Amino acid sequence: MAKKIIHVDMDCFYAAVAVRDNPELAGKPVAVGGAKDRRGVIATCNYEARAYGVRSAMATAQALKLCPHLILAKGDMNLYKSISQQVRAIFQQYTDKIEPLSLDEAYLDVSDCQAFNGSATLIAQAIREEIYQQTQLTASAGVAPNKFIAKIASDENKPNGICVVPPDKVTDFVAALPLRKIPGVGKVTAKKLANMGLETTADVRVFSQKELIDRFGKFAYALIERSHGIDDRELCLHRDRKSIGVEHTLAQDIFSEREIQQVIEPLFDELCKRIDAKKQSKHIKKQVLKLKFNDFQSTTIEKTVSELKKSHFMALLQAVLSRQKGRSIRLVGLSVGLTDSDITEQQLSFSF
Repeated sequence: MAKKIIHVDMDCFYAAVAVRDNPELAGKPVAVGGAKDRRGVIATCNYEARAYGVRSAMATAQALKLCPHLILAKGDMNLYKSISQQVRAIFQQYTDKIEPLSLDEAYLDVSDCQAFNGSATLIAQAIREEIYQQTQLTASAGVAPNKFIAKIASDENKPNGICVVPPDKVTDFVAALPLRKIPGVGKVTAKKLANMGLETTADVRVFSQKELIDRFGKFAYALIERSHGIDDRELCLHRDRKSIGVEHTLAQDIFSEREIQQVIEPLFDELCKRIDAKKQSKHIKKQVLKLKFNDFQSTTIEKTVSELKKSHFMALLQAVLSRQKGRSIRLVGLSVGLTDSDITEQQLSFSF
């Protein structure tokens, strides 16, 4: 029997919360992210802001150039977590098979749910209605026989919409899907595929599988399967924390090793606090240093370790500066990679 998977995605979540709590913002371009008086990035924005070209992860300064009257709302992670817990409780009324992807989206497997005579479409609609009743926020949903199709479907009728792709319609639904919609196909991979004449799933279906495997290795198998609408992945009900990190976007660019060291000092203290709070000090396997340059290009360098030490970051700094090439630095980040453990806390934080 085909599975019944629902992907629920809150619409412009952070920005929608800001508008809900400040009705005077309704109909105006709103974004949540870095304030005007300091550099930062947009966490999310509403559709009014998107009409001007504003997007998530865009530098706030660039967003304000595109939309000078953009309203920047302050983020409130505690509030977002509280609302997310409300939404999770609604999900649990229908299934305990839930894979959260972030605070504002999740997969649900309702294959065994008997509500509404087992209709995944009616379950999804009921969930969306209950979310609105409890939070006054809208959510969109995709209903399909697998995760891949459900996630794409949830984006089809945004905002506040639902898209259902039954098993017998999967082939048609992915017939000419842009490859950039397939998870794992970023800008670099999309360019490589385009250079091979591959831009849609239809192109992949008639292309040499051997050549794809030779060029892309294991990823080629996923690419081929998704191009045929195939996705046998089960929901991941528990996720091991893979890393803990902190980063800081600077008010002004810096250049020298000494200046970066001065930024690392307080960041290291904050990282230690976070590791202690999560009781993860025994599971560290590597330290990672991240720098973002003034051209917004990022670079990372790591060292395999079993014990967290500030001196390791300083040594990494000396190595990574060879990549600077005269550029100034706008962001410094520190993180640790973790070994497998019994701790399975979902990472849902966002730094504003």
